[in-house]
Amino acid sequence: MHDGVNPATPESTELSSAQAAGAIFGDAFPQAEKYAELLAGIGVERGLIGPAETDRIWERHLLNCAAIAHLLPARCSLVDVGSGAGLPGIVLAMLLPHARVTLLEPLARRVDFLNDAVAELGVTNAEVVRGRAEDLAGQMSADVVTARAVAPLDKLAVLAVGLVRPGGRVLAIKGSSAESELAKARPVLGRLGVTDARVTRAGTPGGGATATVVTFTTPDHAGSAQPGARTGGLATGRGPGAQPGRAHRPGSPAAGRRGRPNSRRGGG
Repeated sequence: MHDGVNPATPESTELSSAQAAGAIFGDAFPQAEKYAELLAGIGVERGLIGPAETDRIWERHLLNCAAIAHLLPARCSLVDVGSGAGLPGIVLAMLLPHARVTLLEPLARRVDFLNDAVAELGVTNAEVVRGRAEDLAGQMSADVVTARAVAPLDKLAVLAVGLVRPGGRVLAIKGSSAESELAKARPVLGRLGVTDARVTRAGTPGGGATATVVTFTTPDHAGSAQPGARTGGLATGRGPGAQPGRAHRPGSPAAGRRGRPNSRRGGG
């Protein structure tokens, strides 16, 4: 008997997930709470999150993204491709305060949300760049590239390799399709020189957060970075004094082709 409370209801599940998040996010939990409110509020209003997702913001989105944080170096440069609502980029920026996170997104309404969220949350180690990954290949050279719900792995791998330094890591959060996507992508990964691609079941101690991730390392060949890239950091075309959290303006190398239609859905 449960005194009239069904522990399997969405409300109780979401409450349990939020409680588990307290231990996972630690000092960043107040930021995470505010981020959850933004996603459930203006995130839904602006069409970045579906109305049906509001009851599972923590479990399905924030905790799913938080699960991969322990797979990353505490200090690194990271590009979140097709960042969308900031998943996983904003979550990782909160959990890894010494990382430098670039939220790369081509669509204006999502860029507007990301700029608002970064400013509202005070995530000072994250910046927003409006652009397409294929247009910026060779202009960025990050230690890590992440993606969630952006593109099938065979297409995503090509996009990611153009943004990550030689010997850098790519982490693509996938669901039940991870194994089949990896199998399909093997020929493309082979042509890219990738030899260690695998499916990883990421999780935090106690199982509070879990995610299925495809990970791989780019070939570590001296001098193999794309022209214009700066190995070991981000080369985004920013001049001195550029402010974190602001999208690049037209005409800068990182602006991409702002007026070009884009059919790719961003993460989140």
